[in-house]
Amino acid sequence: MRLIRGLSHLKPLENGCVLTIGNFDGLHLGHKAVIEKLAERGKTLGLPVAVMTFEPQPLEYFLGENAPSRLMRMREKVIRFAKLPVDDLLILRFNQYFADCDAEQFIEDVLVKKLNVKHLVVGDDFHFGKARRGNFAMLKDKGKKFGFDVEDTGSYLVAGLRVSSTLIRDALGDGDLALAEKLLGCRYSVCGRVAHGDKRGRTIGYPTANIQMFRKNVPVNGVFAVTMAGIDGREFEGVANVGTRPTVDGGSKVILEAHLFDFDKEIYGRYVEVHFKQKIRDEMRFGSLDELKIQIVKDVTEAKASL
Repeated sequence: MRLIRGLSHLKPLENGCVLTIGNFDGLHLGHKAVIEKLAERGKTLGLPVAVMTFEPQPLEYFLGENAPSRLMRMREKVIRFAKLPVDDLLILRFNQYFADCDAEQFIEDVLVKKLNVKHLVVGDDFHFGKARRGNFAMLKDKGKKFGFDVEDTGSYLVAGLRVSSTLIRDALGDGDLALAEKLLGCRYSVCGRVAHGDKRGRTIGYPTANIQMFRKNVPVNGVFAVTMAGIDGREFEGVANVGTRPTVDGGSKVILEAHLFDFDKEIYGRYVEVHFKQKIRDEMRFGSLDELKIQIVKDVTEAKASL
C-alpha cells in the first residue's frame, strides 16, 4: 500500500482509480465490506483502489473538544488499512482550505484533475465542501459530466443492527464490549508506545505500563480486564485503567495504565496493543492511596476471573 500525505505529494493519476472517501474511524465491518466491494470494481476496471481520509477528522476541526470520541488514531488506521486490498491511502490535512473549498471546486480539482476517479463510493448522506453544499446528488450529476460512476455504500447489518462508528462508540461508552466486538469484527483495542510515568504504581505494589491516548476524547473510561500484545510475540493478561487518575493527580490528560500479571520486564518505548476484554467498573476517586490499593486488589481478582 502506498501512503500519500497531502495533495502536494500526489502526482495526477493518468489512468485513474476507484475511490472511496470517509473517516473510517474504527475500520469496522461495514468499512471493510465497502473496501472489498470497491476492490472488486477496481479489478474489473483494471484500476488501483484508492481511499481518501482526513486528519484531523472534520468534526474534530470544527468542534474541537466537543467532537465525538475517536475509536482509533491515524497510525492505527494506517496499520489496519495496510491489511486490506488498498493500493493508495491518501491522507489530507483538514484545514481552513478544505473548510472553505466549494464543493464543485473539490470535485474538479481533486477528484477529477488529481485522482481522475472513474468509480466513486460514498454514503448517500455524504456531505462535503463549504457549508456542506456537496452531496450524493451533486456527485451523481458531476459524474455524468466528468465521466465517473457514483455508488452509495449501502448498509451493512450485524444482528439486525446497521454497523456504524457511532453505534460502536455508544456500545463502548456503555461498557458493552461484546457488541462492539461484533460490529468491529475484532476486540476493541488501543495501540501506543509505553511511556515513562510517575512510577507511583510501583510504590503500592502494582507497576503499570503507561500509554498516552493522544486524542481529544476517548470512547472508553474505567477499569478493564485486558491483554497486551507486542512483547516478545506473546500476549499478557492484565488489568487497565483508562482515565485521568482522579485519586493521584486529577489532571485533564487521559492515560491508559495497564498492570500486567506476573510480569517484570522493562518495556519502555515498546509499541504495544491493548485489547479490552471486559469492563470491571467506572473510574473512581478514592480518599487515599490505601483505599485505592484495596480496590486494585479487588479489580485484579475480578479481572483474573473474567480472563
